[in-house]
Amino acid sequence: MTRQDSRINGTTPKFRTEGFSWDDIRLKRYDWYIIKKFLGAFFLSILLIISIAVVFDISEKIDDFMEHEAPLKAIIFNYYLNFIPYYANLFSPLFTFIAVIFFTSKMANNSEIIASYASGISLYRITRPYMISAGIIALMTFILSGYVIPPANVERIDFQEEYIKKKKKDNILKVQMEVSPNEILYIDYFDREENKGHRVSMDIYKDKSIISRITAQNIIWDGDHSWHYYKYTKRDFDGLYESISKGDTLSTTINVIPDDFFIFPGMQEQMNNNELKVYIERQKTRGIGNIKNFELEYEKRYAFPFASFILTIIGLSLSSKKVKGGMGLNLALGLLLSILYILFYSISSTFTVNGNLSPMLATWMPNVVFAIIAAYLYKRAPK
Repeated sequence: MTRQDSRINGTTPKFRTEGFSWDDIRLKRYDWYIIKKFLGAFFLSILLIISIAVVFDISEKIDDFMEHEAPLKAIIFNYYLNFIPYYANLFSPLFTFIAVIFFTSKMANNSEIIASYASGISLYRITRPYMISAGIIALMTFILSGYVIPPANVERIDFQEEYIKKKKKDNILKVQMEVSPNEILYIDYFDREENKGHRVSMDIYKDKSIISRITAQNIIWDGDHSWHYYKYTKRDFDGLYESISKGDTLSTTINVIPDDFFIFPGMQEQMNNNELKVYIERQKTRGIGNIKNFELEYEKRYAFPFASFILTIIGLSLSSKKVKGGMGLNLALGLLLSILYILFYSISSTFTVNGNLSPMLATWMPNVVFAIIAAYLYKRAPK
């Protein structure tokens, strides 16, 4: 039937190409039913578990709040309003797994899964709304971890520094870095509060040969990339010849700021994806070696969302079969597997920070291992 014929007959045409129909991808009422169940159980589990986590955190930190006289407004808006999305996103794979196990087991116990099979709906067809829901959670996780939570972490960590426990250093020893190609800066001691360094040297190279060296008693940062040497001596080398000049003050531009000298716990969590990528590349060119936590955080933000798909498949495979004794066994097994996933990820991350394991391998290895487990369980699940 052509489109013109269908108009004459008053029927609605179905646009079908060879082997494809728009009806094949349109969401049906059955899809919406599962998506609502999935996302509803997911957000409910977040609400319940995070509420418990907040209560425990308050009981643990109430003494610090009172001791440092933290304002109630700052506790609520600067700390807990940023605490909740951070930990909700951190444990989103666990919440996803719990949600799948919970509502799928309930559907299986109510014989809804069996009724679906009896009406001709296979497990493969049932999987589609699960994957759509997992995709929504994965996208939400990626956006939150990469662009929304980092600026919120700035307020949360600043609150912790002021009212709970100070972790940021005010000074650092033995700073040595390549501030730009062929320029090596060395500072024996740098004070963050004064933006002042002591016992400084700057070596400039050309074709692997030193052509200039500046030594100074002090160096002070004056904003942007502006620096001032104090009590300096400058040596310029031209083959076997050397010229020396001295002075009280010498202003210069150095492609570095004091924040580049300091790395503190949680610093990588305050950068969005773009900032984190730029920081890693800049520190690598400067010869900074202790950036594994930053590389790990960057890789994790891309690997972690895929856990939603993997754990959804595992949860569906385990709980789609009606078992004697209800959902208790499925929930216990689901919690065990999700804890194993988080433990596996933590162990591989530790090997990266304290060993030589690649950050990319550490973040993707748990996904690969559990994807194999998911494929095996899905293959054995009743179809």
